[in-house]
Amino acid sequence: MKDWKYDNEQWTQLPTYLKHLPLFTRNIDMFSIFWRFIWSIFLKNLAFKFYIRLKVKGTPFSELYKTQPKLIIISNHASHLDAVSIAASIPRRFWLNLYIAAAKDYFFSNWLFTFFSQHCLGAIPIDRKDRKGEAINLILKLLTDLPRMWLIIFPEGTRSKDGKIHEFKRGVSIFSERTKTPLLFTYLEGNTELWPKGQPIPLPGKLTLHVGPVHPPGPIHQVYTAYKSWVLTINPDAFAVDETTAVPEEGKKDDQEQI
Repeated sequence: MKDWKYDNEQWTQLPTYLKHLPLFTRNIDMFSIFWRFIWSIFLKNLAFKFYIRLKVKGTPFSELYKTQPKLIIISNHASHLDAVSIAASIPRRFWLNLYIAAAKDYFFSNWLFTFFSQHCLGAIPIDRKDRKGEAINLILKLLTDLPRMWLIIFPEGTRSKDGKIHEFKRGVSIFSERTKTPLLFTYLEGNTELWPKGQPIPLPGKLTLHVGPVHPPGPIHQVYTAYKSWVLTINPDAFAVDETTAVPEEGKKDDQEQI
């Protein structure tokens, strides 16, 4: 994939070395508001109401919004439903402050996906082969500068093939510790059954999003241990067998390889 080069004013506040990254929606303009509203109607009022019956348990996002202007929302990741499920659980009036860390090679792979990712998801492109740390710098810059930002990121780095939760990458701790942004634990129950990796379209059914505690910034092994302890109270079989006692190792790879 070739690099994007944008001169849009949305990038004028970013460092020069970040401006060639794919554009995502930062401005509160009518075009973006229109498409996010249309997408929210489809997602919240149709898809996740009649086709997939989404239930949210735990602290309401409306309560969290009052006390947490910045959050890194982390969850298990086994399905393309995951990011949109969390978005569907969040009131649409908060969506202009909601961003999703998304794989650039998938969510920006063609013009249709790119339009959808930019204007509906608020996706921040993550180049999984990035050796320059551009994605890290971009997210750190946004978490530092924006007055409000909720960022959805999946700490496993990719969708689980077996539906189980595997070792976390270091990225979430890097973002959290360097910007002093707390982490919100969430867990999706039923995502693997509805849309497992390799299946072309999702099946209808029930999906539950568990909203857990807000965890302070900390090293990844601490975050992983706390997240595992909380998830195991919901689903004792959530983790892969070889992950039941494992914790992520610190510093075994460069930061940009661990996102």
